[in-house]
Amino acid sequence: MSDETPRPDAEDTRPQPQVEGESAPADRTERLQPDGTVGSGRPVAPEGVARPRPPAPGWGDQAPHPATSRPTTPRPAAPQPVAVVPPGQPLPMTPRRRAADEGTPEPVPADEAPTGKLPAARDTEPETTEPETAEPETGEPETAGPAAPEPTNAQLDAPAPEAVGAAPDETSTEAPAADEGDVHPDDPTDLEQTAVVPVAVVPADVFDDPAPRTSEDQQAAPGADEADDHGGAPTAVADLPPVHDDAGSTTGQAPPAGAGGRTGPLVGPTDRPTRSRWRRPAVLVPAGLLLLCGLAYGADLLVAGDDVPRNTVVAGVEIGGLSPADAADLLSSELAPRVTADHVLVADDVQGTLSPATAGITLDVEGTVQAASGQPLNPWTRLVSLFDEREVQPVITGDETALTAQLDAFAETVDRAPVDAGITLDGTTATVVPPVTGRQLDRTAAADAVTTALASGGDPSTPIDLPVDTVDVQVDEAAAQQTLDDVVTPALAAPVTVAGDDGTSAELSPEGIASALVFTAGDGGSLDVTLDPGALQTALGDQLGEFGTPAQDARFQISGDSIAVVPSVDGTGVDPTALAQSLLPVLREAAPREVTASLGAVPADFTTDEANALGIVEPISSFTTNFTNGASGTNIRVVAEFVDGAVVQPGETFSLNGYTGPRGEAQGYVPAGVINNGEFTQAVGGGISQFATTMFNAVFFAGLEDVYHKPHSYYISRYPAGREATVYYDSIDLQWKNDSPTGVYVQTQWVAGGSITVTFWGTKRYEIESSSSDRYNVRTPVVQEKPDDGSCNPQAGANGFDITVTRIFEDPTTGEQLRTEDFQTRYAAEPVIRCVPVGDPAAPSTAPGSPAQPTGRRPSRVGRPWRAA
Repeated sequence: MSDETPRPDAEDTRPQPQVEGESAPADRTERLQPDGTVGSGRPVAPEGVARPRPPAPGWGDQAPHPATSRPTTPRPAAPQPVAVVPPGQPLPMTPRRRAADEGTPEPVPADEAPTGKLPAARDTEPETTEPETAEPETGEPETAGPAAPEPTNAQLDAPAPEAVGAAPDETSTEAPAADEGDVHPDDPTDLEQTAVVPVAVVPADVFDDPAPRTSEDQQAAPGADEADDHGGAPTAVADLPPVHDDAGSTTGQAPPAGAGGRTGPLVGPTDRPTRSRWRRPAVLVPAGLLLLCGLAYGADLLVAGDDVPRNTVVAGVEIGGLSPADAADLLSSELAPRVTADHVLVADDVQGTLSPATAGITLDVEGTVQAASGQPLNPWTRLVSLFDEREVQPVITGDETALTAQLDAFAETVDRAPVDAGITLDGTTATVVPPVTGRQLDRTAAADAVTTALASGGDPSTPIDLPVDTVDVQVDEAAAQQTLDDVVTPALAAPVTVAGDDGTSAELSPEGIASALVFTAGDGGSLDVTLDPGALQTALGDQLGEFGTPAQDARFQISGDSIAVVPSVDGTGVDPTALAQSLLPVLREAAPREVTASLGAVPADFTTDEANALGIVEPISSFTTNFTNGASGTNIRVVAEFVDGAVVQPGETFSLNGYTGPRGEAQGYVPAGVINNGEFTQAVGGGISQFATTMFNAVFFAGLEDVYHKPHSYYISRYPAGREATVYYDSIDLQWKNDSPTGVYVQTQWVAGGSITVTFWGTKRYEIESSSSDRYNVRTPVVQEKPDDGSCNPQAGANGFDITVTRIFEDPTTGEQLRTEDFQTRYAAEPVIRCVPVGDPAAPSTAPGSPAQPTGRRPSRVGRPWRAA
């Protein structure tokens, strides 16, 4: 560092301001006066002569007390505001101090007034009285008076003594201001008690010059390297213009009052060591820890990179620290199979199976990895992740409709309607049946439970419990028991006599009463009892016929080629509905009990209007077949008489088995020929196939819809090939549908000696023609020899063949062909069966082919049409 003093600029005569923390020029010192102004303290020491150094104030030193000339115990000086003026910036000004005792500023001595041309005063701000200052506390010094500017970053770093005279942007830390107590200039100890205060006198025109100084204009101030020796902060000299007196020397004192320049001390002596805050342990340790944490945080982020954050777990699969590709592979191998595997469903006591694969439910591996990726930037989150797992839910995709369908199917086995408490009857013995609470699968909650279970990635064998809602019953067991005691038991205690107005009577037994009892849930949870009118009518049976006259239904009467409606006739008798209503209160009475049944009109079941509306006006088809066997003829007669007069409503399907019911000996049928397992044999009701063939041809030529018919296995020569049908009760049926808009009346005519005719009446829609193909695929029979043990029936055999019959629909008026329908029939070859004596070796034979399959459609369950009287 240079020992030379700064060389004044010969061309720049402006006063040089002094910046906070700098020492005064070496050729002159300024002394702090008791009124706070700066004056000449002593002559400048010659060059080369050592200047005595006043001791720097310590922490225990105090400035002289204003009330005494020599304080015995000095106190710490109050800190003063410090201003640091960067190059090119206006210097903040401090108002002059007022004298402590007068409140007016002290005049500046004339011998200290600078010479040279100074600008006119521009300071018009009012002077203020400096407020009282308190003793400073440890830490940042408190300031009184106008607030000092906030220190810049450059002010926080105190430069070494060698840095004195550095550039303005490397200024030192601020020093506390001197104590404001009165100073006694006449006291010989003032030298030790008075600190040397570097000041800067700033003329007004300095603030008009915004041009910054260069580093060449800055010189190191003498004594700057000694600042730290006294415990004070090193200072830096700001580039301010010097002030010249009349002799041309540079001075650091303020101009006299009224000279137009703003004056005042900018910095004061320190009253405590001002080492840099960055050198204190209280600052360095936290700063070091903070720096260490920052370095660790950055290193952690750098090491993590694009990997999945550490300790990340997806449904039990640890993927933390893996790359996205490795995480995807691990999830695909471990979690995805558990998601798509079949799971067991449990709802109450019902178990089922959920197939996620069928519902399209899969693990979205890419979406799951994306949801789990992304390094957290929050330092606390990263710290916590070292000690705790990070749970990430897997992304599950699927077809919601397919899942709902599976849950609906499972719900059918879970859902149960509530069953009220009731009463069951075994004859006349009544028993209370406990209620059964209903249940219903909560489908919405069940879907959530399934989704949660699949997302958890649990063991597929672990059942998934689905929520079930209970449905309460209306009638509890207590209400049913009360009904049994109050109503049922008295009702079944004895019979009831039903009496007519004309003296006719009938008896209703307890069994008949029990069969008519009906139990229903009533209001308020009660079990109510009613009577079924139809059941009462059945229970009384023929006894009701003794009351009044029966009704007669409308019927059709045929005369030649015409048909007419015979009108219906209403009857008189007991109204079952009225009887049920009048009987109910009587059932609670003690025996003997009687109810009066009034007679009323009984309408016919099939009225005249209903018969006329059917449009049955003409024959629409008729077909006749011949028979020779007496037993078969008997069975044909019985079935023909039963079917004669049947009325088939529009859209109704007629079933021969359904209409006739069982055809056994009790119904008048006898054993006759049948084909059983390819052989001709005997069975009760045999021969009915001829009636079925006759009716099928009536259906064929009426243009009605064939629902189901089955041809014989072997061709029978008395039937038209490809246009015949066989029946066997509870096994083979004949079904056809009235697809016309009008009704069909069935007329049968059995002629003793060998014929049966079936005629359909209605409204003719088509003229039907039949066309048969040649027989093709002819098959020759095989020869079979069987032991003649009494069960062997010899057969002559016959060829088998295929044939196609076409039904042609024509307009009955114009003859135009409307459409056609084919019926293809396959007949098996009838084997030749030879009966040989027992013991003779049987000749080789070939087993016959399988019976021919029927044409048409499979039979459906049909009801029995109404049968006219």
